[in-house]
Amino acid sequence: MRAGTPAPSEMLSGPDLGAGYLHQLSIDRLGEATSFTHHAQDGGEDAGGPPKGDVGLLGFVHPPSSCMFGGPRCWHRRFVLPFAAAPRVRAAYQRHRFVLETMLEQVHGRGAADWTGALRELVSRIAAPMRDAGLEWYVAGSAAVALAGGGGTPRDLDLGTTRAGVDRLGELLREYVIEPVAPTDWPPERLVLGGRAFVGSPKAGARVEWAVPLEPRPPHPFEEFATVAGVTRTVAVRFEGLELRASRPEYALVRAATRGTQDGVRRSLAAIRRLGADAELLDRLLARSRLSEEQRSALRAEAVEGARDARPPAASEDAAS
Repeated sequence: MRAGTPAPSEMLSGPDLGAGYLHQLSIDRLGEATSFTHHAQDGGEDAGGPPKGDVGLLGFVHPPSSCMFGGPRCWHRRFVLPFAAAPRVRAAYQRHRFVLETMLEQVHGRGAADWTGALRELVSRIAAPMRDAGLEWYVAGSAAVALAGGGGTPRDLDLGTTRAGVDRLGELLREYVIEPVAPTDWPPERLVLGGRAFVGSPKAGARVEWAVPLEPRPPHPFEEFATVAGVTRTVAVRFEGLELRASRPEYALVRAATRGTQDGVRRSLAAIRRLGADAELLDRLLARSRLSEEQRSALRAEAVEGARDARPPAASEDAAS
């Protein structure tokens, strides 16, 4: 074969069944670069269909043209990794289809994620090894708000960590991984190096996601998901007698307000009132948001004035340690 000529697509696994879908895993090779593609299409009665829900909420997209494995309406999830990664990509693919039915029930609101059970297993797997390696990690997103006293039932667990921590988490959670650590795009408009796992049994558990930005720029001093330690502002929270770190609820507050998710705003405000407001962080986040000046002022007043009588955050809670 001439240099620079891509090899034809090859089937690495499949066809396989899962959650009403017909799954295939294919590879396209060009030198050391390998594109691994997870195809998923309506499997009909043979797959126990109809499908249990739309996989678009799990990061799958329709390709611009019909593919040789899945036809015109096949869903795709693609990862570019060295060919040597094939065994772990295939293992993630198999895990993904085994837990897909439960994940679809959770993302489409027909079933609650067992986020506390998943967090319990997660802590047992990663806490000591990450500490011993000197790698930072913390809970972020809606789970951080819940742990900080805002309540709610998160649909997944978002973790913050460093660049080195992303790879280490992929190793520590290997048997649960559903998407290998790789450059990928996560909505909204996030180009990241990240991985995903479903921690728990195929019938009860929660998705876990961790990533760092891939943009070639220094991390913003108040990012919730950074590439280096000491950037994200966190608080100490208690979980089943253990002390964990969680990102400050101001992150979730501004995110929920920008999305117009009133329940998320309410829960974030409850957590801020319990902890005391970090006005500096909130001002920085509001300044970067797409909210109008009127919306920013109203949200700031509600957060800061509502938490006026709460204790201020301790110095040790101001930055990720």
